[in-house]
Amino acid sequence: MSAEAIFPPASSVASCLRPKTRVYSSLQEQSLIGIDLHETVKWLLNISNFTMGSLYRSEEMCLAQLYLQSEAAFACVSELGELGLVQFRDLNPNVNAFLRKFVHDVRRCDEMERKLRFLERELNKDNIPVDDDGDVPLAPLPREMIELEGKFEKLESDMKEVNGNQEALRKNFLELSELKQILKKTQGFFEEATMYQTEHTGFAPELEEDSSRAGDLSRGPFTKLGFVAGVILREKMLAFERVLWRACRGNVFLRHAEMEVPLVDPYTGDKVNKCVFIIFFQGDQLKNRVKKICEGFRATLYPCPESPQERREIAVGVTTRLEDLQTVLNQTEDHRRIVLSQVAHNIRVWFIKVRKIKAIYDTLNLFNVNIAEKCLIAECWCPVADLEKIQGALRHATETSGSSVPSILQVMKSDESPPTYNRTNAFTYGFETLIDAFGVANYREVNPTPFTIISFPFLFAVMFGDLGHGFLMLMFSLYMLYYQRYFLRNKTDNEIWEMMFGGRYLILLMGLFSMYTGFLYNECFSISVNVFGSAWNVSADPGWDTEYLKSQTSLMVDPGKPGVFRGSTLPYPNSTGNPYPYGIDPIWQLASNKITFLNSYKMKGAVILGFVQMMFGLILALNNHLYFKNYLSLFCEWIPQIIFLLCVIGYLVILIFYKWAVWSAADSSQAPSLLIGLINMFMFTAPSQTADTVVFSGQAGLQQGLQIFIVLLAVFCIPWMLFTKPVIIYYRNKQKQATAGYGEVHTSVNGISDRADILAHDELNINHESELDSSSESEKHEEEEFEMGQFMIIQVIHTIEYCLSCISHTASYLRLWALSLAHSELSQVLWTMVMSIGLKEPGALGVVMSFLLFWVFSSLTVGILLIMEGLSAFLHALRLHWVEFQSKFYKGEGYMFSPFSFHVIVEGKSEE
Repeated sequence: MSAEAIFPPASSVASCLRPKTRVYSSLQEQSLIGIDLHETVKWLLNISNFTMGSLYRSEEMCLAQLYLQSEAAFACVSELGELGLVQFRDLNPNVNAFLRKFVHDVRRCDEMERKLRFLERELNKDNIPVDDDGDVPLAPLPREMIELEGKFEKLESDMKEVNGNQEALRKNFLELSELKQILKKTQGFFEEATMYQTEHTGFAPELEEDSSRAGDLSRGPFTKLGFVAGVILREKMLAFERVLWRACRGNVFLRHAEMEVPLVDPYTGDKVNKCVFIIFFQGDQLKNRVKKICEGFRATLYPCPESPQERREIAVGVTTRLEDLQTVLNQTEDHRRIVLSQVAHNIRVWFIKVRKIKAIYDTLNLFNVNIAEKCLIAECWCPVADLEKIQGALRHATETSGSSVPSILQVMKSDESPPTYNRTNAFTYGFETLIDAFGVANYREVNPTPFTIISFPFLFAVMFGDLGHGFLMLMFSLYMLYYQRYFLRNKTDNEIWEMMFGGRYLILLMGLFSMYTGFLYNECFSISVNVFGSAWNVSADPGWDTEYLKSQTSLMVDPGKPGVFRGSTLPYPNSTGNPYPYGIDPIWQLASNKITFLNSYKMKGAVILGFVQMMFGLILALNNHLYFKNYLSLFCEWIPQIIFLLCVIGYLVILIFYKWAVWSAADSSQAPSLLIGLINMFMFTAPSQTADTVVFSGQAGLQQGLQIFIVLLAVFCIPWMLFTKPVIIYYRNKQKQATAGYGEVHTSVNGISDRADILAHDELNINHESELDSSSESEKHEEEEFEMGQFMIIQVIHTIEYCLSCISHTASYLRLWALSLAHSELSQVLWTMVMSIGLKEPGALGVVMSFLLFWVFSSLTVGILLIMEGLSAFLHALRLHWVEFQSKFYKGEGYMFSPFSFHVIVEGKSEE
């Protein structure tokens, strides 16, 4: 197998890391698919001129001081927010948030936001969509705040007035509707009461729970009955009837009926079902008791006349008033929708304006106020490459505000570590997020992101390699890319979907690389495809004729026989003299020892990939040492580390390639055991033919001497890493302490001259004296902090960790082999136990079974192999990068550059 079949060619890596000049913010996602051809070509031209500096190493940052005039401060901060390249520092850390200068303006903004949220709730209540044309307005000037406040105040008061009027009208409409239903339903109740009056002369009622049985209305001679009528919620009717029966001891006559049409609650707007009831009783005592029970159940009582004539007249009046009220309600609703439609057209813009104003005043609260000079002083981190843009924004803001005094930007010197700023676009944002999840890179430290763009999907594909599964993953990523504009406009609260959509380019590369490794493994849904023709010829054995082959269930194919394997040097009919051109020969799909063969191949491949990535990590560590001029760590740590890794793992990798090159398929049974040989090497056991550890035929003595030298060299690297750096630092610190007494001689701080005069103490100026005092204090602090014992403990831990990690990390890369084997076998199990059952059945039954089993097979493939296995391979690839790869060079102890940007505020991702 050629090296190109295992590793991606260097040209593919170079093409993916080709420089680009134009860099977009991670929130300004640019589209590759679903846009017109002109934009696509323009995007590709920008990629071709990309400068890798901001991705390979973070942007060079500087600490700047801003002097802003009071009348221009708001406009300057607004321009810097639109630019999004400045991270302000809080110069008032000890001042309470409620005591800062612009806290009153922030409260005004909070009040405006409250009013807008009230209007937004009204829009949601009426299901009116908010217009979103994608335009982002500029931050309004401070004088426009008064206009916005007046507008929001008027809209809020108008809307509350409309709501109050509408609520009163709905309440009146509800009462009239209930009264209408009472007048309608009680006519039948009075007829029943009249019949009851004529049939009974006494009142001894017995009321059942279903209200179908009524007792006598009096225990003596018949007298005139009193009654109350009203409405109650339907779900309270049963409890109301029970309480009424028990409280009145059955001395009431209750009738009720359900309303056919549900009514609208005037407060919530929900539809409710109610019942009309009428209660007959005798005496004032029962009357008071019944009214208290109705009040307790929140039943509404209405006056109802006794005579039918009066009831008909009232019903006609109620109907007329209901029609008038319905007309007024419709007009009120139309007016409300007109007002809300105007609000829906502008509320998004209003929200953005208010949020920008609030963000500006929050930022101004971070500044120092110089009352004497009427200016604001700010400190901020900003990229050195963008200083001209920042100065241009300040000039434009000063001109806009009409200030006659220009704003001043002054670069300061600082010993504080600057924030880390890596420019990203839509493509690199997902990969940078993976790295930042482990830890933000130190300032100007090598960033693993450009290499992770290739290595992460490739290692994922080594574990997930399948042509069919990779194709499904590729189609899913293309779907997200094609509709990415729609998904960007319509944000959801589903965190899992947002996470997958943010990594759509990562999924795209994982799908492509999975197809690549699947073609290398020759697996498509666990089935091999015979593309180039097998290199094995079963019929080449003279004793295996057609009849013999039909009578055998399994055969042992020996590549040592002439013509059986065309990759050997033995003659083969119509042979090209080469093995299977690319990937795994399809005949291994039928072999019983397939797992044994693939285990050996994938295990060795995992060791090689792990060694290459760890070596590349050490090369990046060399780049860091040279860039930061840390030559002590270079000679005392990096050189012994790389020698140790080459001696322990590099020698094994060389033996793997040597074994592949020297031993062919014909004499593979005579190949040595590399694992046993490596163990014997560290045990100083001589290579022997009986133990199958002789690699160099006929030169066992030379091999033993070479292995002893390698082991001794690796052992020598351990004290090299352990003692040299602490000893050198100890003597350097001791030398500093010895020269610390010569305090009267000072070298030039400004670097103008290497020679300095001897000055008296009183001749030093105040600034110089303070600088010397601070520097001497810092040196004393460093001297007090340095402890040889503590430093040695740290060095011992790091040395032991590295020596053990060379073995453990190499073994950790064997997960590439293990997960690849598991994915392949699980895929084969699904095919064998599900899909192949229907394909084996002949005729119409086979067609029906194949159709039904296809959906089962598809569901299991997506649920188990794509989602579960894909997530497992993703996490293992992530671990290999975070631990095995990045531990060789990446500290990740920095902090992220968080600029003041309106783009973050508009998206609603700003942290309070």
